[in-house]
Amino acid sequence: MSDQPSGFTFNGRPVALRIGQSVAAALTEAGQRPFRVTAKGEKRGMFCGMGVCQDCLVTVNGVPNQRACMTPARDGMQVATQVAFAALTEQPAVQTQEGRQLAPDVLVIGAGAGGLNAAIAAAGSGAGVVVLDERKVSGGQYYKQAAGAASVLDTQQQDGAALIAAAVSAGVEILSEVEVWGVFEGLLVMAHHEGRALIARPRTLIVATGAFERPRMVPGWTLPGVMTTGAAQTLWRSYRTLPGKRVVVAGSGPLNLQVALELSRGGADVVMVSESARPPHRQPLAAARMVASGPRLAARGLAMSLGLRQRGVNVAHQTSLSRVVEVENGLKASFKDAHERQIDHLVDAVCMNDGFEPQNEILRLLGADMRYDPAFGHLRCKRDSTMQTSVPQLYAIGDCAGLGGAPAASVEGTIAGLAAASYCRDMPLPDLRKLQSSLAAHRRFQQRLWALYDIGPRDLSAQDDDLVVCRCEEVSLGELRQALGTAPGHAGTVKRATRAGMGRCQGRYCGPVTARMVAERDNRQVEDRSFYAPRVPIKPVSITAILAAQEMLDGTD
Repeated sequence: MSDQPSGFTFNGRPVALRIGQSVAAALTEAGQRPFRVTAKGEKRGMFCGMGVCQDCLVTVNGVPNQRACMTPARDGMQVATQVAFAALTEQPAVQTQEGRQLAPDVLVIGAGAGGLNAAIAAAGSGAGVVVLDERKVSGGQYYKQAAGAASVLDTQQQDGAALIAAAVSAGVEILSEVEVWGVFEGLLVMAHHEGRALIARPRTLIVATGAFERPRMVPGWTLPGVMTTGAAQTLWRSYRTLPGKRVVVAGSGPLNLQVALELSRGGADVVMVSESARPPHRQPLAAARMVASGPRLAARGLAMSLGLRQRGVNVAHQTSLSRVVEVENGLKASFKDAHERQIDHLVDAVCMNDGFEPQNEILRLLGADMRYDPAFGHLRCKRDSTMQTSVPQLYAIGDCAGLGGAPAASVEGTIAGLAAASYCRDMPLPDLRKLQSSLAAHRRFQQRLWALYDIGPRDLSAQDDDLVVCRCEEVSLGELRQALGTAPGHAGTVKRATRAGMGRCQGRYCGPVTARMVAERDNRQVEDRSFYAPRVPIKPVSITAILAAQEMLDGTD
């Protein structure tokens, strides 16, 4: 018998399956874009590719609300389109396994560049370390590991695999496919893992949850086939699945160039990369400062640009996505250049990255102090030189504390791991001067790199009222504007008036927009309290998981 799976069904139709693919990857490879239907009858598909947006929901074997991007595809599955307010045809299994309680010296949430380096440093200093990771395979967004039988793509994936192996060799326990859904005062962490509750009470907690991509909110940005650039990269790097045959990449930042080149090499026809910033040669001083602060990294960026040119991929600077329309057999993506000329392309997929938003819900729930960075349009966590936040024994590293890039996250992780282990082992803190000097250099390069790009928050004032801002609850820009005219000056009151932010993604996309709209109306600065208040559960989780955790807590009181 063949060891290759034959596939599964989607709405009764067969879908081929390769070992290791997610449901979303297998459906995308089969040309299936819509995964669910909203309450207003609109189609939705894969968008973020990392379990944040909650828009790729499908029903699997009668159980609804399964994220296709996070669900491994298995032979014989019966997958169906998720309908709004889906009824259960089969009841989810009640937890029968005994839950697990952890009390490590150091608990790390997130197994990307920062989290793995933190775990290695802490374990190497004698601390007991556990890492909780939401993904099936560690490595995070930067190292995106190949799944199943997919071969290692490049040195970036090789470096990630080596980092994971180093963590295991150091004695770090890595738990994968863990859904952290609650954190509480005293560094109490509640999660769900392999069908049972997991409760952790670490002596120190290192949060390394990364960031998610900010979209370009234009008409049509919620259509199936429109996804983040990172989602397209996950499809290719992890599953060797192209987002489509003809692709455009839009927004601003070096990730767009990298992914466009990877997709082109993988066989996609990348018809254009639209970059809203001016070309580097039109910013000679900023470009020279960036090169001087990181010549090797700058050379990598130049190589990507040259690679795209050699493959005939057009990088159109000062050009922005303006609209996406569903047409027969695909999407029509419209762009405006610096002269307001319209450029149209017929494609299968539109990939967008317009900056990043930190995944800082855990930090905010625990009360860590934040400050608003207007240049990037997001919150940055306040930390000391050891990456400790304003909450004792709570450390924040990497992009969850504010965009800084993987090299900086790696060094921050090492510093935080050493500091956490020093506290737990009651040892003197080692000399961190070399690490902090290296960190300063990485941060300097990042600052000068981003000066070349256009990653600030977008002004939606010129958009029509019917633009969808809240994907989950389908709240329009006009509804937000109307609420601003009647509601008191806080995003929370707008949320209650419109339901924006009450959906499954809990306002991760519409929340920053609403906060800025309220601040602009009231002519005041955005700050931490301007945003929707984080709440438990951090991400959707079954009632049975919450009840099981509560029973465990009751049993230990």
